[in-house]
Amino acid sequence: MTKKQKTSLLIVDDERNTRDALRRYFSKEFEITTAEDGLVAINLLKNNNYDLVLTDLKMPGAGGMSVLDATLGKTPPPTCIVLTAYGSIGTAVSAVKAGAFDFVTKPVDLDKLQEVINRALESRKLTTETPPAPKEASEVDLSNIVAESKIMQDIIQVVKQVSSSRSTVLLSGESGTGKEVIAQALHLLSGRKGKFVPVHCAALSANLLESELFGHEKGSFTGATDTKHGRFELADGGTLFLDEIGEIDPQIQVKLLRVLESRSFERVGGVETINTKARIISATNRNLMEMVKEGSFREDLFYRLDVININLPPLRDRSEDIPALVEKFIAEFAEENNKKIKSISDAAIAVIQKYPWPGNIRELRNCIERMLVICNDDMLDVNNLPENIRANKLTETKAENPLDLDQNEAILITKALEECQGNRTLAAEKLGISRRTLHRRLNEYKLI
Repeated sequence: MTKKQKTSLLIVDDERNTRDALRRYFSKEFEITTAEDGLVAINLLKNNNYDLVLTDLKMPGAGGMSVLDATLGKTPPPTCIVLTAYGSIGTAVSAVKAGAFDFVTKPVDLDKLQEVINRALESRKLTTETPPAPKEASEVDLSNIVAESKIMQDIIQVVKQVSSSRSTVLLSGESGTGKEVIAQALHLLSGRKGKFVPVHCAALSANLLESELFGHEKGSFTGATDTKHGRFELADGGTLFLDEIGEIDPQIQVKLLRVLESRSFERVGGVETINTKARIISATNRNLMEMVKEGSFREDLFYRLDVININLPPLRDRSEDIPALVEKFIAEFAEENNKKIKSISDAAIAVIQKYPWPGNIRELRNCIERMLVICNDDMLDVNNLPENIRANKLTETKAENPLDLDQNEAILITKALEECQGNRTLAAEKLGISRRTLHRRLNEYKLI
């Protein structure tokens, strides 16, 4: 009977004690080769094939990033894990972004390293045998994402590029910028067969959030009358979306870090270790790096979450998207409210585009819903806008022109009628309002 060949492992570290310790620990499981620096490792990689490469990040001469580059040049490439000092975690994250499987901090916890290697081998097996098939953008309905602006088109390209990756994604940006919509797009494009499972972290206390994420065993606390499966279990093979990640309690931060490192957890009150293949996407409207500096957010957790960062712009920086967003919301709320309104005047759009929208897309959506509910015409207009948004326009008008808003509007209506030779239908079209609205304004300004 042919003896099964061991998995080959190349260990690269300039510290002899570390090399020897790692070789002794893994010698029964792997076929071990060691290299005392990056240059030796690169030469070995040129002439040999390895399944795994475990490399220190900082070494004299060629460092771990150079070793990583050499692995990526192989076909098929070996799976690379980097070792790094705690203070160089940022560089290790860059290595993961460049193609490394994961990183482990020094001094090395051998049990933790074993867990990472086991995950790497499992991932390698899945990639070789049944790679996940990312969906083409044409197969996925992304119509709920408006991307007329260059900045949003660039973001959509990034979403398409990283959707099939197993790496964690951190979506950052102000409240209301559409982070959950982008998270759903990442999931849909990924080809993952599991569910998209959202968790709004700020809405739950620490104890409730722990139970919600990890589940609990029957009798583990007062009121736990049954065993509950947590969101990590529900999202297995799919995507777990952690919204408002900056609000989680330090105790939960520690547990979440362990899941990200080991891909395993125990239910509250349980002893059974449960493995998870859920991909983690998180979102925040806070500056997590500032929170790290303040000591309110763990640095190691931040780097685990921030492997791929997508920053969503505020609505004021993508005003080109506003007309399409407004059109989308009009269609949505017209159907809900059984109204025949299908459009909005150019004058109203102009006001909307100049407003700063501190609540971003969420505020705009609420505004359009309100306008549509109170509108009695067949087109939304400036007079349907909330007072605070119209006041923003009035301030601008007074600054640019000593005439008040009514006087300006009366002048515009008179000019439009003159240019259309008194044809009210054509004048209304030119002004971007309905004929009924024009007739009402003519009465108000005593122009008839």
